[in-house]
Amino acid sequence: MLPFMRLASVPDPRQGAAPAHPITIVLADDHAAMRQSLRMLLGGETDLEVIAETDSLSSVMAHMRAHRPDVLVLDLGLLGERSAIETLAALHRQAPDMNVVVLTMNDDPAFARRALEAGALGLVLKEMADPDLPAAVREASHGRRYVSPVLAARLAGARGVREEGRLTAREQEVLRLIALGHTSVEIAASLGLSPRTIETHRARIHRKLGLATRAELVQYALQRGMLRL
Repeated sequence: MLPFMRLASVPDPRQGAAPAHPITIVLADDHAAMRQSLRMLLGGETDLEVIAETDSLSSVMAHMRAHRPDVLVLDLGLLGERSAIETLAALHRQAPDMNVVVLTMNDDPAFARRALEAGALGLVLKEMADPDLPAAVREASHGRRYVSPVLAARLAGARGVREEGRLTAREQEVLRLIALGHTSVEIAASLGLSPRTIETHRARIHRKLGLATRAELVQYALQRGMLRL
């Protein structure tokens, strides 16, 4: 299951005053032209600052220890396709508090899921770096998930095929009522159950679908036509 991942755009802080302490970033990509492009992209945001960059996996941890950035932007291609997930997981074990946003050209939902489970907080398709990377960095700096919307939609579709069938009929009804805005007490009264039982159903729904907030449940239900009256 996947933890919470934010799909909506984050309010643009450039509309206000520049922050006193910008979000610091280390870039890890083995292509000089790509690093330059990413540095220009992120450096154009008043609340973001690239403080170091590297072109080798072996120096990533050294840069993290030396600079202690808020976020590491890591090109998964740097790790080699065969070992990318394993190496990402190893980095996460070495520094579990590291906020990692990964860049990838691989749009396979299964690969994306494994990357997130291996410790990535953000997942951005390289082709979508311009619109998505700054938002992903901001979210990751606060310990929150961000996935490129195009890839997130594919993940949700794959998850829906696999997970939706695992919801019982009762859980699907509870989900529908939650998405319609009813409280646990109201749902319990309408279904003839106790509020505690409804809370148990809530917890199971969140766990099975990998969704952390009511807003995500609403979006999930809307996408599947569960709110038609």
